Amino acid sequence: MKDFTSHALNVATAKGARYADIRIIDHRQQVVSVKNGNVDGIGDQYSQGFGIRVLVGNSWGFASSAYVAKAEIERVATLAVQIAMASAMVPGPPVDLGSPVRSTGQYTTPIEVDPFSISLEQKLDLLFRADEILRRNSGVRVSEANVIAIRNHKFFSNTEGAFVQQILYESGGAVAATAVSDIEVQTRSHPNSFRYQGTGGWEYVINADLVGNAERVAAEAVALLAADVCPSKDTTLVLDSSQLALQIHESCGHPTELDRVFGTEAAFAGRSFLTLEKRNNFRYGSDIVNMTAESVRPTGLGTFGWDDEGVPASSTPLVREGEFVGYLMSRETASKLALESNGCMRADGWNRLPLIRMTNVSLEPGTWELDDMIADTDDGIFMETNRSWSIDDMRLNFQFGTEIGHEIKGGKRVRLLKNCTYAGITPDFWKSCDAIGNSRHWRLWGTPNCGKGEPMQTMGTGHGASPARFRNVKVGVFR
Repeated sequence: MKDFTSHALNVATAKGARYADIRIIDHRQQVVSVKNGNVDGIGDQYSQGFGIRVLVGNSWGFASSAYVAKAEIERVATLAVQIAMASAMVPGPPVDLGSPVRSTGQYTTPIEVDPFSISLEQKLDLLFRADEILRRNSGVRVSEANVIAIRNHKFFSNTEGAFVQQILYESGGAVAATAVSDIEVQTRSHPNSFRYQGTGGWEYVINADLVGNAERVAAEAVALLAADVCPSKDTTLVLDSSQLALQIHESCGHPTELDRVFGTEAAFAGRSFLTLEKRNNFRYGSDIVNMTAESVRPTGLGTFGWDDEGVPASSTPLVREGEFVGYLMSRETASKLALESNGCMRADGWNRLPLIRMTNVSLEPGTWELDDMIADTDDGIFMETNRSWSIDDMRLNFQFGTEIGHEIKGGKRVRLLKNCTYAGITPDFWKSCDAIGNSRHWRLWGTPNCGKGEPMQTMGTGHGASPARFRNVKVGVFR
């Protein structure tokens, strides 16, 4: 592969590029699902290709191909330079990539069991056992179970001397039960309403215990049909860690992406309220709110050895003691702030340009036991597992719905609630946070379906959180 990458970079330089990089990716993804006692789908996808990115003057060019051969690499490198030259006909601002990136080495996701070594029969057996338990409950109308395995073998090299190789594994799975009455539908999921997914091997699926949780999931789906509807009022809200993970993703991760701040990424899901003057000068949350972006924590979907610019994995504070202090950056955007990139550039395939993407954006644990947090809440609602979300283009005004909730009265969880929703404004919401669960309750969740860019790229991101409490939050439906 080094011969291929060196040839591509030499051609690009000879044609006029002042910087060039190449990514060669070998990708495999296998998905297995069952539904209502039958095989619902088996998919096994494989692709290989490369993408070359070049900088001519202050203009970028990119081209890619699925045919990895020297002659094709030469053609694609030449095409990338020609595209950059064409782009240069509309002059843009100066592009500074900061300090050279000369990373070298290899990284492989730590795994115990290769997920591709598990046969389809074994995977189906696990899913059928979970599905059968879901269907034992006569109130369940639809039962579903699935697993996924992904492997990306990546090579990266640039004209500054970098050459890195990575093998990244992802595994995951989930079960869901849907109960139906004459007037409504209710669904419960485990471990999350999205596929529970992380960087790990087959052991990651086993640890999710799909079979062991199937009976509970089915019973809760049926019980929700008869539950009381979430009241509409201002109250104290306690969120479980999985719901809080999506809250972090939408209201903390996306607005800290620096390309959104500069307006170079705005077409899909908008821009950001965290404009440049707010860094080190804006109250984002209460004093106990600390958020970190990092790509080094085990099992995170944003965990790797190097990003797609060859920048090493790292850890960066975004919010410290409630103060906004940092962004998710690329080399180009970081240099505009006289900073070095924290390694957030990723592409979802060999035929896509890398974009600034969340790595693992997490709320650091606090000091509370969950039972003590509930006991300390006289009146409120505890909500779990995302069901719906909506947030404006600047990442300020939001509304979320959850699969299940419980009313809190006198420090105890009492009646079951359905159709739970809450709404707020991002900084006001985080300022109202007055309790965060300790490290015993902290869990790193994965969001495997984050969309960004046009054409849209789908990327996995990680979000760690413990349950947390927020005061004076609007819950229910307001007109």
